[in-house]
Amino acid sequence: MIATRSNYSSARGFALAGRLLFVLAALAVTGCGGGGPAFRATDISGTTEWGRDFALPDAKGQLRRLADFRGKAVVLFFGYTQCPDVCPTTLSSMAEVVKILGSDGAKLQVVFVTLDPERDTPALIAEYMAQFNPGFLGLRGDRAATEAAAKEFKVFYTKQAAGTSGGYTLDHTAGSYVFDPHGRLRLYVRHGAPAADIAADLKLLLAGK
Repeated sequence: MIATRSNYSSARGFALAGRLLFVLAALAVTGCGGGGPAFRATDISGTTEWGRDFALPDAKGQLRRLADFRGKAVVLFFGYTQCPDVCPTTLSSMAEVVKILGSDGAKLQVVFVTLDPERDTPALIAEYMAQFNPGFLGLRGDRAATEAAAKEFKVFYTKQAAGTSGGYTLDHTAGSYVFDPHGRLRLYVRHGAPAADIAADLKLLLAGK
């Protein structure tokens, strides 16, 4: 996991990055085990104390949960629409993954959770998702629901002032979580992972590995 805004100039940014790297190391240990498939991403299979579910409304106000996508692999990513780099590159990569999967692309659901409900309206999120793939789903909760979802998935984020007009950016966890078709949390994908590697892992999960 990494936190990103574009730089790590502040002491807070360094501290956040340190916490996230510590968690990633713990996840890698948790996922270690012999005899399993050779995933390219970090294998966190067996995680049961966190990352269990989410309950957030989509652009139409319908409450969505992980069980809604049973039978599909799910990639879950937290970000915000005004993110300058990590969010658009991650979603572009996932759009490429769908293409690589071919007919299996219909068995993948990409879910984007905004960390910026103050600015990200449901309509804006829907428009943002459509820029990458019309099948991608954006979710937006109120502040409390957003904080709860972030905590459940060990997603760290913090607001950083930008300029003098009250604007801001967010430092935030930049990786994605992957669930298998049975709704089990299986993988953590670091930002910047090649689309081909992500697709290869998803093919294994879709094959029941």
